Amino acid sequence: MPLLKRRVPFDGSDWVFELKYDGFRALARIDHGRTELISRNGNTFASFQELQQNIGASLAHGSAILDGEIVCLDRKGRPRFNDLLFRRGDPCFFCFDVLFINGQDLRMAQLSDRKHELRKLLARLPADSRLRYADHIERFGTRLFEQVCNMDLEGVVAKHRFAPYTFDRQISTWYKIRNPHYSQMVGREKLFERERAQEPVPGWHRCTLACISTEAA
Repeated sequence: MPLLKRRVPFDGSDWVFELKYDGFRALARIDHGRTELISRNGNTFASFQELQQNIGASLAHGSAILDGEIVCLDRKGRPRFNDLLFRRGDPCFFCFDVLFINGQDLRMAQLSDRKHELRKLLARLPADSRLRYADHIERFGTRLFEQVCNMDLEGVVAKHRFAPYTFDRQISTWYKIRNPHYSQMVGREKLFERERAQEPVPGWHRCTLACISTEAA
């Protein structure tokens, strides 16, 4: 689902609001204990083997495709992008949507129903699981944004609660509102310019597998 930009936070009874996690967006494709993490550009995250194994072990029975963010947290539970980029610490996967469960296509269901199914799926995870449910609040996006800025987090994401899941930017109803003073953004563009001269992100490799073909495996 494409994430569009908005400059100003807002409130609305038809909207839910989440933290914007500072990490790598990914689809987790899980099939009876085997997991593949796929980037938004169709690349496999080859260097997150341990995380993939943990996710597979956490949901060892059945299949699912989850949308979320690979994140490294500090001791206070705050995302640290450089720790993720340079492979410091143990990454986890924050799930905020589900596309398929056991072959059932949920993309046309409204977001509130998909989140309900996702919460049920993740309700009984092992104690050592690195899967996390990305929680949200309803209606009060402005208040959440103020708290996010005060805590020096990246921003919030607004999502229409009744919308289906789509790959089309023209009809996407997901919007990111960034904290303009987020401290971890300082110097990041120079960092990526240096990495692009070698490889887009260390451990990324091009693959021919699309994020979703026509249905889940």
